[in-house]
Amino acid sequence: MIPFSRFSHYFAEVASSGSLRKAAEKLHVSASAINRQILQAEEDLNTRLFERLPEGMRLTTAGELLYADIRRWQREYQRTLDRIDEIQGLKRGHVSMGLIQAMNEGRLAEVLSAIASDHPWLRLDLSVDDSQTIGQRISEAELDFGLILDPEGQSGLEVIAFAELPLGVVLPADHPLSQRESLSPGELSDERHILPGDPLVVHDRVEMLYRRHAFSPDNIIVCNDIRLIKSLIKGGSGISILSRLDVLNEIREGTFCFVPLKGAPVRPLTLALCTAPSRQLSRAAQKVIQQITHVVEDLAVTD
Repeated sequence: MIPFSRFSHYFAEVASSGSLRKAAEKLHVSASAINRQILQAEEDLNTRLFERLPEGMRLTTAGELLYADIRRWQREYQRTLDRIDEIQGLKRGHVSMGLIQAMNEGRLAEVLSAIASDHPWLRLDLSVDDSQTIGQRISEAELDFGLILDPEGQSGLEVIAFAELPLGVVLPADHPLSQRESLSPGELSDERHILPGDPLVVHDRVEMLYRRHAFSPDNIIVCNDIRLIKSLIKGGSGISILSRLDVLNEIREGTFCFVPLKGAPVRPLTLALCTAPSRQLSRAAQKVIQQITHVVEDLAVTD
């Protein structure tokens, strides 16, 4: 049967990579062996599945239809295995989750470690990516669920739990302004500013805030990586306006202070735990979601 055949694995990898050579390297087989399987399938189906181009392999319309069906068959087969695992007492459960970089350490990592320790039978597939990519993979049923930012712009998602996390001024703990109850951008005119760049989700919020206050500092650093921004702050290179989510661990460790913004508030970032509305979740996935929901709800209470 095509869904469970060697050909389906070869075909899907070539379709994904667009190259016989890359597929061969990934699958540890010869490119000629993969090509033979594809040529035999094209003969059996009496249609071409790929266009052979100088730059690689491109799916034909028939190939795209077959690729979509194979991916669907594979997902359904995995769900069948999950249900069999439940009948057998959850011996090999499988849960797939996506998360943004801001959540890959701290409380969530602790919860995931506890889940892995308590359930050695459980296979956890954890993917760290941007919110748009994770949301798309959830809606296409490639992931059971995920944690993303500002989900309202994405279709095909159901929000299970959410927390709104405000923006504020992030300072080293020993900074002279760290004890202030609130600050406005104008009160930071003597500081060097580290601005979160595009495509960071917080970028648009910060840019709007500066425009609202007609504030345009000359001595700035623009950076599109939160980890590097935090390293620069720790090194005394400047201050930044970020979401509380971005610096949760540093606040708890006492490395940074997070001072709320003064005046008209900027719309907070929304951290959302999402799944696809029609997704049939396994019992293992439901149990993990329950644990992750507590993490999100705790953030909402904290902030």
